Amino acid sequence: MGKDTHAITYPRFLRRVIGQSFEGSWRFYLWMTVLSAIALVGANAWAHQLAEGMRVTGMSDHVSWGLYIANFTFGVGLAAGAVMMVIPAYLYDDHEMHDVVILGELLAIAAIVVCLLFIVADMGRPDRFWHILPGLGRFNWPISMLTWDVIVLNGYLFINLHISGYLIYTRYLGRKPDRKWYLPFVFLSIGWAVSIHTVTAFLYSGLGGRPFWNSALLAPRFIASAFITGPAFVILLLQLVARLTRFRVGDGPIRTLTSVLRVTVLLNLFMLGSELFTSLYTGGTHGAAVTYLFFGLHGKSALVPWIWSAVALNVASAALLHLPASRGSRAYLNAACVAAFAGVWIEKGMGLIIPGFVPSTLHELVEYVPSMAEWKITAGIWAVGFMVLTIAIKVALTVLTGEMSVEPRSGATRTDEHAPPLAQ
Repeated sequence: MGKDTHAITYPRFLRRVIGQSFEGSWRFYLWMTVLSAIALVGANAWAHQLAEGMRVTGMSDHVSWGLYIANFTFGVGLAAGAVMMVIPAYLYDDHEMHDVVILGELLAIAAIVVCLLFIVADMGRPDRFWHILPGLGRFNWPISMLTWDVIVLNGYLFINLHISGYLIYTRYLGRKPDRKWYLPFVFLSIGWAVSIHTVTAFLYSGLGGRPFWNSALLAPRFIASAFITGPAFVILLLQLVARLTRFRVGDGPIRTLTSVLRVTVLLNLFMLGSELFTSLYTGGTHGAAVTYLFFGLHGKSALVPWIWSAVALNVASAALLHLPASRGSRAYLNAACVAAFAGVWIEKGMGLIIPGFVPSTLHELVEYVPSMAEWKITAGIWAVGFMVLTIAIKVALTVLTGEMSVEPRSGATRTDEHAPPLAQ
């Protein structure tokens, strides 16, 4: 395709993508209306936070990271886990996983958008964001781990935008993608996915004054939990897509992701047990945060229900995944995925961030409870993330199923069960 043809086709492609973003069935409009309403409630709460300051939150000088950073940490893991589809598809040449890869890439994009929005909400004064921009502010690279986090998160976002955008556009044109334009980025995304969660873990474990995070196991635990949330979400997403659209994939991808889940849920529980043994058996003041988290300390026990709920959900998901009935019943599998997803959300959120600040460096017990404003802003940000994911998947599937292409196809109304893989 010549440059002149491309100059005509690409703007038309973008116009059709924008049009597809606003078209759909009544279910689509209802879903987007609900998400928009939640997002507007969150935007209103954020406006009050900007006007009145961070005093509307439950955070304080003692607990300076709360619900926003908890969700940021979980979102980074979800983005990293989404690349799980790339490993079997390209490293192990699993052809059934090729079309599933695009869903993982789109999930990673939506998750990174969510992460960036939580950072903006937590900054309090987002107009000061320019301080970390190279050339304008003081970037403090390579000394600052926060700077590394900015680099890897934005880099991962651009990598996934390029891969998914290029593959969807070439499918729209009806031609085979050039491997040199996407395959190097696919392999780069695997290492980059590990790096984004590793750097996030180092951001916490590198703070010497917070003994709760000073663990060499923190980064491996982050990676293990990411390989729980990503596959669990995609398993549910694949079933939802199959129910609501004409896009079809075989049972192979779900079996592969379920096999990954059966290993990672046990690995996550094992590493949690190792951390508990080290902190509780040896005793000392460095174990005070763990004692507070699991059993309460000096009459303070706000996090105890949270963490035991997370443990119960993680154990339940492991039990469900290893029951023989789960191999033949989607109900058991779906329940296990929901339990695993919720368990990790609590464990990596309220169960990880807050105990790092309680007790404080001066051994003071100042508890943290999220305010209603924080819950509203959090719900609004996740609603925006789901809107981004919904529109991205909707546009991608119209291209993958042949409903939207550069030239009308006679088979555009068929299902795509026997269509060639997105990328070989």
